[in-house]
Amino acid sequence: LLLQGQDTEMGRALQAELFKTEQYVEMALSYVRLGSSSTDYVFRRYSLDDLVRQAVRKYASLFIQKKLKLDLRPLDCQVITDEKWLVFAIEQILSNALKYTNQGCISIYQEPEKVLVIADTGIGIIPEDLPRIWEKGFTGYNGRTDKRATGIGMYLCRRVLENLSHAVTVDSQVGKGTKVSI
Repeated sequence: LLLQGQDTEMGRALQAELFKTEQYVEMALSYVRLGSSSTDYVFRRYSLDDLVRQAVRKYASLFIQKKLKLDLRPLDCQVITDEKWLVFAIEQILSNALKYTNQGCISIYQEPEKVLVIADTGIGIIPEDLPRIWEKGFTGYNGRTDKRATGIGMYLCRRVLENLSHAVTVDSQVGKGTKVSI
């Protein structure tokens, strides 16, 4: 606890580990909530820009720690969705982008027809893994390399987005990065 309040290398490392632990706990709780027959969706009109900024703020320290550039362009659109669950899905995508991007940039922008894009310059996903990234427990080639992968994040992301009636696609090239479109 004393180290958490100090701005030292060890204090920052402890904060990063605590953040990761909180993320895993949140993912586990979301997994349980999604299995419930009475998930608490509240659909309203929201500014997409506001929702994305919530997720980005949560991961701001990781952008700084990894020295990654964030290219966040204005998102000028309103969406009808559930705030908590859409932000959760965006956070999962950002978490993966940060986990698998060691240099370069993560870009967040809007394409026509209200499509939110989160693109990174990370390691990419091998073509044979792409169709399976949504499967529960699937970690693929990258997950076997990074032993911390659980294979639950993208599964939950897809389930949440389906429940919200938001489509999601992923394009990726090994060594060039990944582009997720919602």
